[in-house]
Amino acid sequence: MIKNFFQKKPVATILAEAESKTLVRSLNGFHLIAFGIGAIIGAGIFVLSGKAAAEHAGPAVVLSFVLAGLACAFAALCYAELASVLPVSGSAYTYAYATMGELVAWCMAWLLILEYGLTSSIVASGWSGYFLSLLRDFGITFPPEYTAAYGEVIKGSTATGIFNVPAFLALLLVSILLSLGVKESARVNNIIVTIKLVVIMSFIIIGAFYVDPANWTPFIPENEGVGKFGYDGILKGAGMIFFAYIGFEMVSTAAQETVNPQKNIPIGIIGSLIICTIIYIAVAMVMTGIVSYKDLGVPDPIALAVDKIGLGWFSLIIKIGAIAGLSTVMLIVLYGQTRIFYMVSKDGLIPPIFSKIHPKFKTPFANTYIVGFFAALAAGLTPLSKLGDLVSMGTLFAFCVVCFTVLYLRKSQPDLNRPFVCPGAPVVPILGIASCLYLIYGIGWSVFVTLKIYFIAGIVIYLLYGQFKSKLSR
Repeated sequence: MIKNFFQKKPVATILAEAESKTLVRSLNGFHLIAFGIGAIIGAGIFVLSGKAAAEHAGPAVVLSFVLAGLACAFAALCYAELASVLPVSGSAYTYAYATMGELVAWCMAWLLILEYGLTSSIVASGWSGYFLSLLRDFGITFPPEYTAAYGEVIKGSTATGIFNVPAFLALLLVSILLSLGVKESARVNNIIVTIKLVVIMSFIIIGAFYVDPANWTPFIPENEGVGKFGYDGILKGAGMIFFAYIGFEMVSTAAQETVNPQKNIPIGIIGSLIICTIIYIAVAMVMTGIVSYKDLGVPDPIALAVDKIGLGWFSLIIKIGAIAGLSTVMLIVLYGQTRIFYMVSKDGLIPPIFSKIHPKFKTPFANTYIVGFFAALAAGLTPLSKLGDLVSMGTLFAFCVVCFTVLYLRKSQPDLNRPFVCPGAPVVPILGIASCLYLIYGIGWSVFVTLKIYFIAGIVIYLLYGQFKSKLSR
């Protein structure tokens, strides 16, 4: 039985699945870049950027974005090669199945469940905050008990949360949209991404006229302890805001619904990452130039910077942009989660209901409703604000496996058709592994312990169910 843990899924089998007509191919390179931008720009820049500057890096949070973006660039090039070689919806799960065996593949799927599922719930909570703030500007309020997770202390109120209704409803609506078809979802995403980019570019351009260079001094504040300013703080900040980059790899989950995936998937992955990195650096420079880094430890740092400018109408636009940005993240993250479940279910490691396709809409509808409901329930009930580091660490481990997979396939199957070739191999994949491990070290030991407990739970599930139902074993 133990030998089954290391059985590999043949590349030929994976390529045959890639040609399946079950899912409809309707996405192009433009759709995928928009998908990537939609998934990347969200809670990381609208929420965590301020906390990283105020508590860890100061104005040098710009360098934290560069460091995190560099680690992602190495991983993105590896993802692009693997997505061109294995153009299926399973992402890192499928790549691991082809190279390191079933148990490692399941562990990758388990990490991706953590990344996608938890991220959608975190983002829904952030969406709820901006949405309620916008409604208050128009004099509309909700009972505070139903705007926060269970037991969460509500700022400015004596009440504690019971259930975050807006977050719950937001994810349910996104799930319904996804179930109607990927092309329809892509159209909505393209519109919202356009709004989001217009708002962010407006902040950069208008805010640049209100920058006070004195706020950038000292650029790297003197170290005050472990992870608190100095060069150590830049590393800690990079580990925190790595969450802001999570999303570019979700483009690879759309491979089986993409026209010419060998060409368009690399375009979507690399294009979206480059655009978002440039935007992040510009936003961080303007934000820390308008407001002292010491004052940025708030849930809505960009809105705070706009308030400092004194343009009330612009503050309203920023909130609309934040809501749009977080909406697209929920859409793409939930999409990625359902497609991972689809592939894992096809392999028999989870129940077959997750790979059942709607006869009209050609989407895994039951999968979408189940995932959407539980993600919405988590957003409504659980205070998730402190779990960003856990998601980041799990994702970094997945990136390490992806970089290693490129090295493994180059050695074991050098003759594979590679429409996109990761440049600089083996140096780039090795740098990808090293930089991800460096960021993991920066996040801290306590988060690693929590991740280890989650990891063990996933292995238990595989031992009790997956190993006996695996289609490859049978």
